[in-house]
This record gives sequence, C-alpha cells and structure tokens, in this order.
Amino acid sequence: MKKNILIMVLLAAAVSTAYTQKKKFKPTHSSLETYEIPEWFLDAKFGIYTHWGPVSSAFEGTAEGKWYAGWHGKVMYEDGDKVPTKNGKPSNNFVHHSNKYGDPAEYGYKHIIEQFDPSGFDAAVWAELFKKSGARFAGPVAMHHDNFAMWDSKATRWNSMNYGGIDPSAELKKEIEARDMKYMASFHHAFTWKYFAPAHAYGGVAPEDYDLYTNPHSLESDTPDADFYKNWWAVLKEYIDTYQPDLLWFDWWLENMTEETRYKFLAYYYNQAEKWGKEVGVAYKESTYDESMAIKDYERGRPNQPKNPTWLTDTSPGAWFYRPHTHFKSPNELIDILVDIVAKNGLMLLNVPPNPDGTIPQEMVDLLTEMGQWLAVNGGAIYGTRPWTVFGEGPTRLPEGGHKVEEKMEIVYTDRDIRYTKKSDKEVYAIVMDKTENDIVMKTLSTDIGVLNSRILEVSLLGSDESISWERNSKGLVIKAPKEWPTSYAHAFKIKLEGYSENDIGGDVAAHVD
Repeated sequence: MKKNILIMVLLAAAVSTAYTQKKKFKPTHSSLETYEIPEWFLDAKFGIYTHWGPVSSAFEGTAEGKWYAGWHGKVMYEDGDKVPTKNGKPSNNFVHHSNKYGDPAEYGYKHIIEQFDPSGFDAAVWAELFKKSGARFAGPVAMHHDNFAMWDSKATRWNSMNYGGIDPSAELKKEIEARDMKYMASFHHAFTWKYFAPAHAYGGVAPEDYDLYTNPHSLESDTPDADFYKNWWAVLKEYIDTYQPDLLWFDWWLENMTEETRYKFLAYYYNQAEKWGKEVGVAYKESTYDESMAIKDYERGRPNQPKNPTWLTDTSPGAWFYRPHTHFKSPNELIDILVDIVAKNGLMLLNVPPNPDGTIPQEMVDLLTEMGQWLAVNGGAIYGTRPWTVFGEGPTRLPEGGHKVEEKMEIVYTDRDIRYTKKSDKEVYAIVMDKTENDIVMKTLSTDIGVLNSRILEVSLLGSDESISWERNSKGLVIKAPKEWPTSYAHAFKIKLEGYSENDIGGDVAAHVD
C-alpha cells in the first residue's frame, strides 16, 4: 500500500515538473510562439493610458494655429543649421522653446525635467474616472522617448520621485486594481537613441548627463551602443519586478533592436507572470514580434476586416500630450471607432492627455463620462464578445487597413452601417451606428443568404423596455425603429437565436435524391 502511494506521489511530481518545464518560456521563437492571449484581455475591449510627464509643460504658451511636434525633446533642437530641417528653417518647437526657456544649448531638455510640477495629480481621481469610462484596464506611460521614468526608479536618477516627488505608477496601480481593473504600462524608450541625437548635434550636453541623453552619436546612427542596451533593460526589468503589470505596451523602434534583446525581455516577462500566477500580455508595433508571440498594435488605425489573433488599436482623441488649443474627437466618433474595432476582433487603448500639473482636462472628463454612460447601456454587445460570422455591413468601410488610417481620412458612420458581435451561437448583437426613423434592414440576415443558420427567437434593444417589431424575410432582418432611442450614439440590438439548423437555401433535399 505504502509502495503504491509512493509511486503515485512520484508520478504526480513528474507530471508537475513536466508541466513546469513545458510552460517555462525560453528566448527563442519556437518557445515564445506557444504564448496564448489571456481571456481577460479578449473580454476587456477597452483600456486607457496616459501621455503625461515633464514634456507636458513644454507646450504651455504655444501659439494657437501653429503646428508643434509632439516629440518636443527631439524637435526643440532642430534649428535648421546644426540640426537640419526639411525647409532649412528652425522648427516651431525650437522657436517656442528658445522664447520660453532660452537657447537649447544652455536650457536643454534637462531643464524641462527640472521644472516638472505634478501638484495636481491624484491617482484616485484618475482611476475613478477610468472606471466610470468603462475601461477594463488602465495605466501610465511609464517611460516615453525622453528616458524619464514615471516611477520611483532605482535604475535611473531621471525619475518622477527625484523630479516631482511622486510615484504615479505605484499610486495608479493601487487605485486601478482597487477598482477591479487590470494594470498596464507603456514603454517608448527604444526610440530614445534617435530621440536625443539632435541634442548632441546641437551641443550643450554635459558628459555627466549622458545617462539621460545617451552617449554621443550621430543623427544618422541606428545602432545603439552597449550602454544603451544595458540601461534600456535595467529600467524595464525594474518595472516588471516592482509593479507586476498585467499588460506592457511598446511603441515603435523596438523592432530595430536586436532579436536577442527582444526575445530575452519577452521570455523574462512571461516567466515572471507564471511565478505571479498572472496571465499577461505584451503589445507591440511593426515587426517587433510575430503575432503568435504577442499582441499586434495599430497606432490610430485598424484592419479593414477581422483579424485573428486578437489585436489592439492605440488612439488619442486629440494630441498625444497636452496642448492648450487642442481639438478632441467627439464621444460619437470614439464610440463608432470602438464598435468597429470590437467587431473586427480588436480592442481600443485610448490615450488621455492630462494637463501639465496632472489634472485631467474637463473636455476629457466629459468625453470619458459619456463613453462610460454609453457602455453602461450597450456594454453587453461589447464586453466579453467575440467576432460573429460577418463583422458588418453598410456603405462606410475603411478603404485600407493599417497604421494611422484615422489620420488619412474622415470616417463618418451612418444609420445603414451595422456591426455584429456575439456572446455565443445563440446570442448575437447587431449594433446600428446611428439613429434613424426608418426601418432598419440588416441585409446580412436575409433568408436568401446562407449566413444565419438559425431561427430568430427574439429581438430586443439594449437599454430599452420597448417591444421591438421585427420580421425576417428575403430583404433581411427588418426592424421597425423604436419610438425612443436609449442613448445618443450607436444602438445595440440583441438577437436571441434558436441555434444551428440546416439552411433552406438550395431546395428540398429529397428532390435531389433518386
């Protein structure tokens, strides 16, 4: 008996060891492609991150009607002489910086960091607004191109505790997780090598500050040195170990770093998550990873059709960082974009640009509140859904998919544009992108088209108690417009189905049998 028990224990230990070994990621393609996107991410659909830091204050005092590059720490040195520009003239950022602070050789980006004043930051206020917006994950831009750590870092002296006296990462993690949201952070510091090359070309960078600006190198250099790789990894590893984020998001140029570096990070983070008992995600741009290894991101863009595996869009309602004269997208625009994204198997990561002091602009508060009110009514058609057989119908389509398609064209959805999602094979949602007084015709659900292999049992409008009049025929599912719409934007109809059945299309089977 004791011998049998011992054998069972040894077998269990062997199975456990084999499982552990199987799950341990190695910094190789074959190992990392076994990664699976977490269910929580697939269900979440909507998240928020925040572009905020010392650079936010640099834009105070900019002239209305003039264009200023968001990469101020780079473009502020572009004088048209020592640092060339396309037109040979100083950039607007250079002129503004010189007028506001002085010659960048004397008052460089370091000077902006020294002025950082986050006196209005309140993590609880931020997190409460994010929760109210309907976001399911949220967090800060932990390190942008400027190499400045928005946490109490021991790996770099250029951090928000030394310059500002706060640890926004620690405070936000606490408040975000307290509201049952997942915690994320973004890293943009792969581009720092290129970002601060103009500072060296312009002059005035002291050797003792190379730990901020990187070691001197030419404007043309695309090959970071050993110190850069060491520091890039040091701050990232510190953040992973300290804050245990559920999602890490990476900006571009990481694809230009060595494959060894990229794979080392990914394996380390995934293995740490195993130790924490967490399922985590990594979002990337361009060709940094294969889609089997992490989550592909489209900046201000999206595919023009569904894609698998699940993907992410990062977008902003206005400029990425604070601008005093900014124009924000309307709640209607952002909700329509969210609906289109979700129908195509994606998620939205929405940027919030706080004021220089860390307060959130009232326009953003209003926008996020309205998005949250819409999601409170229509969230059943968004959260926890998966793509249906057809993602949508109607006249408004993206002519092409990819990065920054939102900047290339104005996309206005109409009451004839419909997007589909599903909770199961018996629960499908049809989201009509605008109000209408006319009958709504969902052509995809026509009895003459073999898309819907089920009898419809019930049609209801989310947020409404009104009985919905409908008929399914050769034209489609024809729904009579309700007397009142429950929200001001897109409207979700819940369609309950009987379940799979054979189509009647093609005639009687018996007629084709001898």
